[in-house]
Amino acid sequence: MLKRRRSKNGNKVIVIIIGIGLIFIFFYIVFSLLVNAERDARKVVSEFYNYESNGNYGESWNLLHTGMQVRFDRGTYVQDRAHVFNGHFGTDTFTYEVSEGKKLKEWRMIKDGETFKAVYEFKVQQDFKGKYGHFMFVQYVFVGKEEGEWRILWDYNK
Repeated sequence: MLKRRRSKNGNKVIVIIIGIGLIFIFFYIVFSLLVNAERDARKVVSEFYNYESNGNYGESWNLLHTGMQVRFDRGTYVQDRAHVFNGHFGTDTFTYEVSEGKKLKEWRMIKDGETFKAVYEFKVQQDFKGKYGHFMFVQYVFVGKEEGEWRILWDYNK
């Protein structure tokens, strides 16, 4: 009877294949997490502007970071937004486009304020057609995590 023995080269090939497989799995997981984070942040921006475009300012206020909510209470925010968009601009709704996100390693809403890690920046273009004609606004929106949830932030640096 002949006994077969695995060659040392055969064992090396198996180890190399397993190693390459593990490296591939690692990079796939890391890439998926990064793509999902940007997608989830962008989803919050779209949800926010969907509420705004439908005049549901109370719900959009709920998506603001608490750092934003302390700048204006819910009632003031709802009243101001309705007054400006519906009153001054003479429009009941608008369309909007959200750009691809840009990840920022550090960001501050105000010069000496809290430093946010892993914030996404989005450019939002709002398209209005109202009693004063057709016009567009561009706003840069930042999205940071608060207690595990993505929340809307605006830039108040001067």
